[in-house]
Amino acid sequence: MSESPPPPPQWNVATMAGNAMQFLRLPMLASSGLAVIASSLLYFKQNEIIYPRTVPVDARTNVPKASSFGISDYEDLHIPTPDGESLNALFIRPSNKNAARDVTILMFHGNAGNIGHRIPIAKVLTKALNCNVFMLEYRGYGLSTGTPDERGLNIDSQTALDYLRNRAETRNTKIVVYGQSLGGAVAINLVARNLEKGVIAGLILENTFLCIRKLIPSVFPPARYLARLCHQYWSSEDVLPKIEKIPILFLSGLKDEMIPPSHMLRLYELCKAETKLWRELPNGGHNDSVAEPNYFDYIREFIVDYAID
Repeated sequence: MSESPPPPPQWNVATMAGNAMQFLRLPMLASSGLAVIASSLLYFKQNEIIYPRTVPVDARTNVPKASSFGISDYEDLHIPTPDGESLNALFIRPSNKNAARDVTILMFHGNAGNIGHRIPIAKVLTKALNCNVFMLEYRGYGLSTGTPDERGLNIDSQTALDYLRNRAETRNTKIVVYGQSLGGAVAINLVARNLEKGVIAGLILENTFLCIRKLIPSVFPPARYLARLCHQYWSSEDVLPKIEKIPILFLSGLKDEMIPPSHMLRLYELCKAETKLWRELPNGGHNDSVAEPNYFDYIREFIVDYAID
């Protein structure tokens, strides 16, 4: 039987991203019904609210495998952290070795679910760019040990970068850090701590926020007067301006129902990077911006023309 010709790139990306949506419709925080609880227990229980690692309910035990999405060249990894945790991770290689680029995308996910829910995104990235993708699962998420908090996730992200820099297969590749939602805050902190020339080639941010305290009034209006009690800061608005030499791509879903798009726009305005690109996704919501037309084209353009040029 003859093989049908491959579809045009835009059709391929849109179709694959669309099929991924059933795994990506995860809330930014726990359900809105927890607003009253969040108001009264914000200080003591905020980690459970900010890091809903049991959404969906089987997220700690059921981590989809790369093979379930037709990926054959990958490694399931467990990486130790300096403070004694073990992080689940996934390393995916490009299928077309002859056209492979010396690029590794370090991918940080949002605050719910696990890395298995984002494998369809990684698959599109490897196909669109012929690059490696390294997906890290934060402590307390999926099959990783520990309990998440800001300090711990910063250790986790540094552990991931150090792993890639020490691994023979990736130490000489261009590393592009890519973060969605909470992952954007994780990515900003990581890049700002590793500004030495040549370590990180680019930063991609999708639908992330200024800081947790400024996000609370939008997500949990009843708790807006208690935002000052929040001890999980993730103050990207203060950290991002430190990044000046590394190119940054901002992907903003204008119909984001969780994080007001104004947060992304303000981050862009505060950004002092010599190269910064703003790309809007007019119908993109918080969890489905990846399915918008041109999403992966924007990433490809950024990496090829700015990050590794």
